[in-house]
Amino acid sequence: MATTPSFVCAAPAKINLYLHVTGKNDNGYHQLDSLVAFAGVHDTITISPADHLDLHIDGPCAGPLKGQSDNLVLAAARALAKVAGKEPKAAITLTKRLPVSSGMGGGSADAAATIRGLCQFWNLNPDAEEIAPLALGLGADVPICLHGKASFVGGIGEKLAPAPALPPCSIVLVNCGLGLSTPAVFAARTGRFSAPGRFDYAPADAAELAAILGTRRNDLAPAAQSLLPVIDGVLKTIQATKNVLLARMTGSGATCFGLYATPGEAAAAALALSQANPKWWVKAASLESDTRGET
Repeated sequence: MATTPSFVCAAPAKINLYLHVTGKNDNGYHQLDSLVAFAGVHDTITISPADHLDLHIDGPCAGPLKGQSDNLVLAAARALAKVAGKEPKAAITLTKRLPVSSGMGGGSADAAATIRGLCQFWNLNPDAEEIAPLALGLGADVPICLHGKASFVGGIGEKLAPAPALPPCSIVLVNCGLGLSTPAVFAARTGRFSAPGRFDYAPADAAELAAILGTRRNDLAPAAQSLLPVIDGVLKTIQATKNVLLARMTGSGATCFGLYATPGEAAAAALALSQANPKWWVKAASLESDTRGET
C-alpha cells in the first residue's frame, strides 16, 4: 500500500515583468532592477521520510536533468541541514513541469520549495539572517523564489522591496524547446546600463500594467536573441495573438510571455499558439502576486 507523502510544495515559475541591468560589480556580477511576479504553473517538490538524502526526478520536463549527479534541490537540502546542524535525511521527488534553462527560475524555484518544505519536515524555524545568505549562495533567483511575493528585485538578486499591488491578469508562457545559459547571455550583453524602472502606484487593471511595463524592457533580450534568434519569432508570434497587451521575454530567456486581461483571452491565445506551433511548450496561467497565501 502506497504511503502518503509528508509534504508537497509548489515551485512556481518566476516572471520578470521587466528587467533592467543597472551596473556591474568589480567581481563581475551584474546589478539588476526587476519587477518579479509568479505564474500559476509550477514544478512540485514532494518530501517523504527516509534514512538518507535521496532525489528522484520525474515529470514531462525531467529529461535534461536525468543524467545529472547533483542539482539545486540536493544543494538546498544539504545547505539547510548544515545551517540546522543536522544530518540530511529525506526522500525528495522533483516533478518537473517547467522547461530547464528557460528564464523562469525553475531550478531556483525548486531550491526555494525544497527549503520551505524541509523547514516544515524537519521542524525548523531558522532566522532570516541564516536563510538569506544560504538562499543567495544557491543562486541569484533563490531569494525572490523563497520570498514568494511580487517584489522589486535589486542588487544581484538579494535586495527585495515590496511592489505595488498588481491587478488581476493572465499570461501565456511560450518556450521554443531550446535552453539558454544565463552566464552566456550576460556575457553577450552590450550597450549602456539602464536606470531603475520602479513605480510606486498600483495599476488599475491589466491594460494599465501593460502600459507601465511598455515603457520598460528586458535588457537581456537583445543578447538572448543574438544567441537564439528564434526568440524574436516567438515574441512576434505572441504579439500577433488576439487581445495581447504586452509580449516580452522573461529572465535570460528563452521563455517569452504574453499579458492578457482575462483567463479566457489567455486560454484562447494559448490554444492558437499551440495549434500553430505544436512543438512549442505553451501554457496559459494566472499572474500571481503571492504564492504563499500570506497577507
